[in-house]
Amino acid sequence: MGQDGRVSDRRLVFDSLSKRYGDVVALREATFDVRAGELFGFVGSNGAGKTTAMRIALGVLAADSGVVWWDGAPITLETRRQVGYMPEERGLYPKMRVGEQLVYLARLHGLGPRKAQRAMEEWTERLGVAGRRGDEVQKLSLGNQQRVQLAAALVHDPTILVLDEPFSGLDPVAVDVMSGVLREKAAEGIPVVFSSHQLDLVERLCHRVGIIRSGQMVAVGTVNELRAGGTVHLVVDAPNAGPDWADALPGVHLRGWEGSKVVLELDHGADDQLVLQTALSTGPVREFTRRQATLTELFRNVVSAEHEESAA
Repeated sequence: MGQDGRVSDRRLVFDSLSKRYGDVVALREATFDVRAGELFGFVGSNGAGKTTAMRIALGVLAADSGVVWWDGAPITLETRRQVGYMPEERGLYPKMRVGEQLVYLARLHGLGPRKAQRAMEEWTERLGVAGRRGDEVQKLSLGNQQRVQLAAALVHDPTILVLDEPFSGLDPVAVDVMSGVLREKAAEGIPVVFSSHQLDLVERLCHRVGIIRSGQMVAVGTVNELRAGGTVHLVVDAPNAGPDWADALPGVHLRGWEGSKVVLELDHGADDQLVLQTALSTGPVREFTRRQATLTELFRNVVSAEHEESAA
């Protein structure tokens, strides 16, 4: 229960957001929520609406309609001071020194001089850029600039994290460091939403995922929930079968090869036992595995549907 008598609802809620730029629809009634202690992956093609939604949450853009809520109330300027935001493009002063800049940003969020200095030292150490505190941002590699950008989002001890492509340009070691920080923040009860085109990373890290297409949310759920509604793949290793042995089977589509194994996609209701019988009729079957689609494959299906609708 909050001090004003409201029941606490530590969620960041994007509620029916719509935004147009002339004839271009950036968001259309987009709705999803990010729960306390949750890592939420926000994925979609370039121009799908991810950055627009994040900027509305930060007050950088105004929605044509819809509201962003935090803890059961519309987000305000005061609330936004609690947000750690990492833009996709660099949001740092290029000629300002790293340490000086992080202290300055922490002070803007209300930290006193000593706390700001300690926070800067802690996060530059944690993110592996302590040795670059005296360097101008523009003299850093892109990967180190990305580390400093994350430090800027964390230096004021935010209660919400909104990160736009935080893994862009990072080497594998930096990805591991960044992943550890995000997991740690979620474990502290902070809602963390981030966009990324690295879908294997999203699948590995996130509690839930939202897929946006042409400004509309087309899927929200855990990876397993999204898989359950997706297509089924069969991996079949029938060494004596020809390359087109499954072509005539109803509801079965060739999706590729993994060495000698063929990957087939089954429509809902397609008979996997008929696939097995057909494979056995060609000779021995060394593998017959049912596999649900990965997040990358689910995403490709969504993008393919978008292209088909645009063509139509």
